[in-house]
Amino acid sequence: MRSGPAHRQSALSASLHAGWRIARALLHVLTGLIVLRFRFPGLGPTARRRAIRRWSVQLLRIMGLRVRCRGELPRDHAPLLVAVNHVSWIDIFALLAHLPLVFVAKSEIRDWPVLGRLVAGAGTVFIERGRTRHAREANARIAQVMTAGGMIGVFPEGTTTLGDRLLPFHAALFQPVIAAAGQVQPIALRYCLPDGRMTTLAAYVEGISLLGSVWQIARADGLVVELQLGALISAAQGERRDLAHQAERAIASALQLPAPHRAHRIKPDPTA
Repeated sequence: MRSGPAHRQSALSASLHAGWRIARALLHVLTGLIVLRFRFPGLGPTARRRAIRRWSVQLLRIMGLRVRCRGELPRDHAPLLVAVNHVSWIDIFALLAHLPLVFVAKSEIRDWPVLGRLVAGAGTVFIERGRTRHAREANARIAQVMTAGGMIGVFPEGTTTLGDRLLPFHAALFQPVIAAAGQVQPIALRYCLPDGRMTTLAAYVEGISLLGSVWQIARADGLVVELQLGALISAAQGERRDLAHQAERAIASALQLPAPHRAHRIKPDPTA
């Protein structure tokens, strides 16, 4: 373990740099809230998507993250459900920087300090756990968005992980894309160091506060978000559990992780 003046100086420098990043990010977030309050109501759908993309790209730059996409980004001319494994709060913004998504998320995200308001303002559809009627209403809205040619983004695991495993996907989230006769785009997401090694620095899991996660990301140097796009999966005449299993396998394979154990699926689906 390193010690001494040189190490202390390096640690102080990293902390000061992280503090500067966070200060700039806070200013950027406040600017985003002002835009949501005063400009968004007067913008059309295309202008809103562009504003969200620009804001997300800038946030990633401020926090020192780069996004690396592998595979062809889908076009927004057909109903599409984008299924992604979930690691961090910043996953949402890494995806919004590249795709015009309307996210489906658990209602708890609305309670995130400040960021929850931004996510809600971007048009996120929230689902309350254990409320079947609410889930059905949300699914109807999601199907409407996709039928109109929009892209829906979901984190089918229902929670975050360190990125070193994949949890069983909730099949109910795939029902709207069947109703819209659309396609599923699986995307494998992971965080890497500049040398390509996977890292858990960006993880926002139980036991880590949002501020703690923001601090870890701000202190990191050269963090990369990798998005690996798999082959499109047709939902025409599909069955939601089969679609969920196909997306699981595609993402697990891309991340070189084992697919979730089927025994875990005996747990009730909170969004069913």
